[in-house]
Amino acid sequence: MPTSAPPKNRFERRRAETRQALVRAARQILAETGDTSASIQAIAERADVGFGSFYNHFESKTELFDAAVTDALEEFGQAIDERVEGIEDPAELVAAGFRLTARMADSHPELMRILRDRGLAHIHAQGGLSPRALRDLKIGIATGRFTCTNPTIALSALGGTLLSLVGLRLARPDLDGDEAASDLAEMALRMLGVPAEDAREVTRRALPGLT
Repeated sequence: MPTSAPPKNRFERRRAETRQALVRAARQILAETGDTSASIQAIAERADVGFGSFYNHFESKTELFDAAVTDALEEFGQAIDERVEGIEDPAELVAAGFRLTARMADSHPELMRILRDRGLAHIHAQGGLSPRALRDLKIGIATGRFTCTNPTIALSALGGTLLSLVGLRLARPDLDGDEAASDLAEMALRMLGVPAEDAREVTRRALPGLT
């Protein structure tokens, strides 16, 4: 899961561990059922923390589940970042994001279920993959790699397309995920203005794996 600066003392470490246990429990609930009506008592029991500890970290269940989604999206963004480090071509970065996401349906199913169910409301969030994708789109537009002119609108289109890929992978595990992701990434690049032959070549380049 995403990490921040390490706590400075034992109290802060325990406090951070308790908060993360609650977030982890909320993530599990979102991935398993998507039902946010679970009681605070049930969440605390799943997290293996005391009931009273909940209010030391969150004012409400809504705040906790929002934190759980944010945590999941940031983990998603970091996972993609780690695999695409060193890639400079904005088109290849977009394609790799699609193709790696498809593979994560197998390697990170909990994360992908949360993304499928909660991602639409976070396409323009301040964390997760969104700011990274927006950065790459701006570079692609500035360098002429992409012919679209509005990176925010392009992000909406790409985000919706990516979420549909996640839904497809989870609903149809029998499909060839790599092929589906490459085909969809090719369509996305053409939508951004990349020539057809170039888009096809980019989406078939060697891809770093996920573990």
